[in-house]
Amino acid sequence: MEKINIRTLRRIDLVEITDEVQRIVARTGIKEGVCVLFCPHTTAGLTINENADPSVRRDIINTLNKLAPENAGYSHTEGNADSHIKSSLLGSSLTIFIEDGRLALGTWQGIFFCEGDGPRTRQVWVKIIKEV
Repeated sequence: MEKINIRTLRRIDLVEITDEVQRIVARTGIKEGVCVLFCPHTTAGLTINENADPSVRRDIINTLNKLAPENAGYSHTEGNADSHIKSSLLGSSLTIFIEDGRLALGTWQGIFFCEGDGPRTRQVWVKIIKEV
């Protein structure tokens, strides 16, 4: 298992990590298999989405903020209940096929770490499994 360290800059942030994950895949030399990503944080998550147009990131953040606004009278009183909800909506793991030594992503797809309670230093755990 390898770990990607991420420093987020805003409270709610989407940070693309596609290149870092691909570098890990390439270092393994595995041509066919699966890449599993896991986010070990309860106020952050992972998603795959368009990485060409930055307005998509803004739209995702704006919609998450509408679905789970920051101060909405939550029972959890640490001030980050919305971040826990956003994390649950996004999920904590991704599985991506590896084909010919590369992540099998669509033309416009990228992998994003989704911060919900930043700025912070975070990690994503990466496990590469070789096809048998």
